[in-house]
Amino acid sequence: MTEQPVATVTSPARARRTPSARASRLLANTLTYAFLIAGAALMLGPFLFSLITSLKTPQQFNTSWPVSLPDPVTAQNFTSLFSEQYNFVVPIAVTAQVVLVLVAGQMLCSVLAAYAFAQLRFPGRDTLFWVYVATLMIPAVVTIIPLYSMMTSLDLKNTFAGLVLPFMFGSPYAIFLLRENFRSTPADVLDAAIIDGAGVWRRLWQIMVPMNTPILATLLLITVVTQWNNFMWPLIIAPAEEWNVITVATAALQTQYAGNWTLVMAATTIAIAPLVTLFVIFQKQITSSLGVTGVR
Repeated sequence: MTEQPVATVTSPARARRTPSARASRLLANTLTYAFLIAGAALMLGPFLFSLITSLKTPQQFNTSWPVSLPDPVTAQNFTSLFSEQYNFVVPIAVTAQVVLVLVAGQMLCSVLAAYAFAQLRFPGRDTLFWVYVATLMIPAVVTIIPLYSMMTSLDLKNTFAGLVLPFMFGSPYAIFLLRENFRSTPADVLDAAIIDGAGVWRRLWQIMVPMNTPILATLLLITVVTQWNNFMWPLIIAPAEEWNVITVATAALQTQYAGNWTLVMAATTIAIAPLVTLFVIFQKQITSSLGVTGVR
């Protein structure tokens, strides 16, 4: 039997609405793109200004329009940063070591704590978890003075341990995020692993961690960015020049009588470069993580 084609009939009222609907859609799209372009300009503008200024000499910056292109382009500011006068290698090395230790410590402790709160059963588990998560409501500046008193009493001022010790044992935000993802792991998979004789550690490292790689990658990037940009605690606990991180060293380029804006912008550009590289590398994992979180 041959099926008869079904004729599509467009009502006159619908036909009259079509041009106006198209105009409304065009207006909505135009406003949406205008809003997105304005947002992108606001977000990217400071970074472009930083890059442009870093490629100018102080004379060009003081005598030209601030957003004009450098003419000629110069790398004088970058070479000055790595000269004997400023020695920017030390802040970069200190920052890299601090971030490496803090990321490793926070990721390991957060995974272990989140797995315990999500899958293990012990008295007071939920109460302990929510009390710990409630510490997110406490502003970070409130804990600065107590932490400083503790570190100085242990003679850890101007030391590497003083920089990393208070923050290397996980964070409430990371544990909360991982716990919710660990809890959504299919129970059938874990039950099958238990039947096969998998213990707690094997279920954690061979099932939980591989199945939650996108959220772990996102958390890794968030932790790196947070610790790389940390300014307040390193400024207070390690003011000595040999322990300056990149943010403190950048702020120290400015003096009371000289802004050194071209040097500051060059240092800012150097500080931004590793973070942009990390975002490009983990872009797929971040997108995947957002998609998974949205579905759940």
